[in-house]
This record gives sequence, structure tokens and C-alpha cells, in this order.
Amino acid sequence: MASDTLTSSARTDAEITGLDALEIAGRDKEVSRGTRLWAATWPKLAALAIAIAAWQLVVLSGWKPPYSLPGPLEVGRELMAQAQSPQLWDGLVTTLRRAAVGYVFSVAVGLLLGLAVARSTVLRAAIGSMITALQTMPSIAWFPLAILLFELSEKAIFFVVVLGAAPSIANGVISGVDYVPPLLLRAGRNLGARGLNLYRYVIAPAALPAIVAGLKQGWAFSWRSLMAGELLVVGISQTSLGAQLTYSRELSDAPWLLSTMIVILVVGLVVDAAFGAADKAIRRRWGVLDQAGQ
Repeated sequence: MASDTLTSSARTDAEITGLDALEIAGRDKEVSRGTRLWAATWPKLAALAIAIAAWQLVVLSGWKPPYSLPGPLEVGRELMAQAQSPQLWDGLVTTLRRAAVGYVFSVAVGLLLGLAVARSTVLRAAIGSMITALQTMPSIAWFPLAILLFELSEKAIFFVVVLGAAPSIANGVISGVDYVPPLLLRAGRNLGARGLNLYRYVIAPAALPAIVAGLKQGWAFSWRSLMAGELLVVGISQTSLGAQLTYSRELSDAPWLLSTMIVILVVGLVVDAAFGAADKAIRRRWGVLDQAGQ
């Protein structure tokens, strides 16, 4: 009887070797949602604490007078005061509206242009390098032309935002399509995918990671272009975040200026988190995300 028990135990151990053992090991590493949330949050909180401590140390060093570089507590009080007034929220709505309109239009232009260039050798030879050249142009360099064309208006800001974002998105699409394995294209055609169906079911899913990266980079360019535009084209809006930065500088109101900069930074962090969540969802769908580390 004892020998039968040992034999059964040995058989059980043998049955959980190989891939089964790897699956069990991966299951053992699974952690709760709260643990994963904390693991993703504490580095950000630590970085924030270090930044605030460094800021306070610079203030205490006396490098700049308090009216020029106020401390975190003073700026925090100003930020709370601004949050209780409609001025900040009106400016945030105005800026986000401009960002959304410009970015959506940039996405449409970038996707269409990128797909056209990626699949046409003639277009690639004609304007492929031009797209990269446009991407490298500083956004601020477009504003003199934009003001000449559209004067000090919303159209001038829109013009610069689109020129800042669309080339980055187009380049992301081109890179994604270029790295689609030819085997997938042949398999798709053999299964009957032609024309738009080939793009919908084969090329777009395969190129999606690079496209998302291009969309993220395009947002960064559009956001920077928008901030530059609002700083320069102040007269058309009294409430935008860029206008508030300009007014606070002209009034030498450092707490107001720094609190507005913090709001702009927070918006960028929130959008970056949204793109990060989309990227994680894509990697999970592709099976390249460690389930234990999600």
C-alpha cells in the first residue's frame, strides 16, 4: 500500500511538470488588484514627494526671493483658491476644447496621410521625407506664418496644432504598416481580404501598437503647440490656460503662474495615463503582457 502511495505521488509530480508547472507558477504569482494598484502608485507618489522636497530646499536656499520663487505651500494654497473660482475651470474648458478639436482633426489627417503614403510607392517617394521634415519643425516657427494667414484668431492656433500633430501621427501609421509581416498580408489575401477589408482585418490590427505610439506622440506635439499658441495669441481669449500664464507673468504673480503650470502638467499626466491604459490593453490582447504583473 505504501509503495502504491509513493508511486501515485511520483506520478502526480510528473504530471505537473513542463507547461503545467509554468502555469501553476504564474498563478501563484497573481496578486490582488489593490496590490497591483499600490505597486503602480507608490513610485509616482515617491517621485512627487522628492520633487516637492527638492523644490522646498531650493526655496530655503535663498537662490531666488520668495516673490519670484514661492514655496510649495504657498502655491498649493493658490491652487486651492483658483480651484474654487470659475476662472480656472473656464480656462481649462477653453484650452481642452481647442486641444480636442485640433487633435481630432490631426488624427483624421494623420491616419489618412499615413495610410496613403505607406501603401503608395509614388507618394512615399514624393512626400515621405517631407512628413518627417514637418515633424522636426518647431511649432513656434509656424506662428509667424499662421498669424499672417489667419491674424490673431482661433484659426491661427488650430493651424499650428494640426501642423504639429498630424506629421507625428502619419509617421506612426507609416512605421506600423511597414512592419506588418508580409506573411500576414499573404494569408489575408488568401482568405479573401481585399481593399478596405485587408486594412480592417489584417493591416490595422497588426500596425495598432505603432499607431497608438504615433497617436501618443501626436498628442504631445499638439499639446505643446497649443500652449505656445495660447501664450502668443492672448487677445482672443481671456480665460485659456495659456492666457492665464501670460497674465500672471505680466502681473508678477508667481503663485498664480506656478499653479497654472501644475494644472497643465496634471492634464498631461492624465492623458499619458489614458494612452498607457490603451497600450496595456493592446499588449494584453496580443498576449505579451505578464498576467502576474498587470
